[in-house]
Amino acid sequence: MIERVMVIGPGRVGLALGHALSQADAVRHLVYCGRRPEPPSHPLFVQGVAEYHFGLMAPPLGTEAVLLTLPDRVLPEMAHALAGQGRPAPDTVVMHTSGSLNTDVLAPLHAAGYAVGSIHPLQTISHPVTGAERLRGAHFAVTGEAPARRWGRTLARELDGRVLEVPVARRPLYHAAAVLASNGVSALLTLAAEIMMRSGVEPDEVPEAIAALARASLDDGFGDHLNPGFTGPALRGEAEAVGLHLRALEGDAREVYRALSGVLADLAERRGLPQERADAIRSLLHPPRGGSPEEAT
Repeated sequence: MIERVMVIGPGRVGLALGHALSQADAVRHLVYCGRRPEPPSHPLFVQGVAEYHFGLMAPPLGTEAVLLTLPDRVLPEMAHALAGQGRPAPDTVVMHTSGSLNTDVLAPLHAAGYAVGSIHPLQTISHPVTGAERLRGAHFAVTGEAPARRWGRTLARELDGRVLEVPVARRPLYHAAAVLASNGVSALLTLAAEIMMRSGVEPDEVPEAIAALARASLDDGFGDHLNPGFTGPALRGEAEAVGLHLRALEGDAREVYRALSGVLADLAERRGLPQERADAIRSLLHPPRGGSPEEAT
């Protein structure tokens, strides 16, 4: 069990993470520091599970880790401010939860004697209470000095999660992948819903129809292995269908379709689609200068 954790930043991530640890009986003491005089209305404080302090303070005696669950833009300022609170007790870890930033932003805390690192939950957390459920069994990207990585693995283990070891220099690549898999998917499904509405389908029917299709695609084709199901015209090399789609679409919708179909055609060729059929798709997506998808078909 974790003895004591101090969380700076009682927002969605910080509260959900503390709530998850509390529900798992994984931590004895939770301390939060926030910029408002009163704590948020959250079960952690309503039920007296966690302490709340207005403003910044030095980590209480026995604190194993300090979690900076703050927006990226605030981290440099907070690192300097916390370092100004004095040297920590031996073996105290401080970790931020940013997905894209490396540990350089915590340099003042390293100089002050903390072991620094980063732990990023690879999960969407849209609510400070229900978000705790999504953190149980989640993947956590861990980066930093050895003591910080060890503590990050302990936190993940307490939440029945899995650790992704991400080299510091490659954090931006990791986070770009995470953004595509979360925000990118949301944007794509929103665009797909808008296109379907323009096709004449009753607007009330569209959201669930699109969501059901997306869920089936994930369940059938993208489980424990990178093995997307072979379905759809670009994957099957059906140039005529791709040309019809391009003629029907316009603006951003066409550009998104063009980019994704190119990725799918390349994937299909690597998995056995004859090159000439993949080339036929690519020639539609990227017609010769002066040409158009209509002319190519």
